[in-house]
Amino acid sequence: MKDYTYPKRDSWEHLLKRPTESLSDIRKIVQPIMDAVQSNGDDALKAYTKKFDGIELDNFLVNDHEIKSASSAVSDKLKEAIKVAHDNIFQFHEAQVTVPLKIETMPGVLCERKSVAIPKVGLYIPGGTAPLFSTVLMLAIPAKIAGCKEIVLCTPPNKEGKIHPAILYAAEVAGITKIFKVGGAQAIAAFAYGTESIPKVDKIFGPGNQYVTAAKQLASLEAVAIDMPAGPSEVLVYADKGADPGFVAADLLSQAEHGVDSQVIFVTTYPEMLNALQKEIYHQLSELPRWEIADRCLQNSAVIILKSEAECIDLINLYAPEHLILLAENAREIAGQIENAGSIFLGYYTPESAGDYASGTNHTLPTNGAARAYSGVSLDSFVKNITYQEITPEGLRSLGPHVEEMAEAESLRAHKNAVTVRLNSLKNK
Repeated sequence: MKDYTYPKRDSWEHLLKRPTESLSDIRKIVQPIMDAVQSNGDDALKAYTKKFDGIELDNFLVNDHEIKSASSAVSDKLKEAIKVAHDNIFQFHEAQVTVPLKIETMPGVLCERKSVAIPKVGLYIPGGTAPLFSTVLMLAIPAKIAGCKEIVLCTPPNKEGKIHPAILYAAEVAGITKIFKVGGAQAIAAFAYGTESIPKVDKIFGPGNQYVTAAKQLASLEAVAIDMPAGPSEVLVYADKGADPGFVAADLLSQAEHGVDSQVIFVTTYPEMLNALQKEIYHQLSELPRWEIADRCLQNSAVIILKSEAECIDLINLYAPEHLILLAENAREIAGQIENAGSIFLGYYTPESAGDYASGTNHTLPTNGAARAYSGVSLDSFVKNITYQEITPEGLRSLGPHVEEMAEAESLRAHKNAVTVRLNSLKNK
């Protein structure tokens, strides 16, 4: 990790630059994939699955036998952990259900708002070097609670044409049965345009690499909504002098092992911790199966020493981290001053891993600074709010003249007339 001690504010943005490729360069690679899937459907999916996943498939749909067989391939301890995670995630997201809003803004003028499920949603589950079965729970559970009529899941197959059994088991626990062996930008294109096998959806969910992210953004320009521009994962850890260097190292490495394009940032006002932190990182890194990935990620990461807690808060808000871990005695006080973050982990004993898997909050979060404007996935992500209004004759008599006046002022005579003809009809009643 690169060390920066008391850097000037005008250098912060440069120091915090994410290790991402140019979006325009990535789009040049992804756009032909999108076009091919739109034009050639399943034939394009078969060609890209052979090219990128190394397997020829005639049928992408996971059958019932594969789903049932997955259960026997998952250990009882993992099954128990998945069920605990399922229950916690379900509780947290079910609590987000809102009751319909109904208010009479003036006598005879009734306004309402009600949440309605998005009918068809596509869930993308990364496979790659780490099959993220936990993401199945994070996306499928709120989709089911929301009442989405059709939930389709895509995830890349391995070189044997199989899906990791934990992904299939998690899908079964969450009640998802329509699962396809398709990954990458081609899966996003299938969701966006539909193919002979995979139905077109109304909204696409799920994290992925920069190519998946670019595909989602391209799809959103013309065909389908997306949850957020979520790309490579990231964490910012802030620690005060009371933080255990071992905890800091573990939190940084838990994010670094996601991928070489991930980023970890450590911020503190306590430089005396750095020697112990370096030793902990070296010791813990050497014991990780994915140490090479984590080590490469650390090369794109930084340790930043600042003079005050207030400066640290300013830097955090500038960076807008996907995950923010506050290893501090006054973590809640600091959190109250954070405006930009995907999810915040408070105190010495709240590792990001808990939120990633089983505490109940959702781990599909905005990255690459998108937390300045986007929220993480929640139940709200799977619904749309429809407003209603109903006006009685008496209500129209009260409100109508004001609407007429405003429409006239905007030179929209037909708008005015829609009120006038009704008011005239009421004169004889």
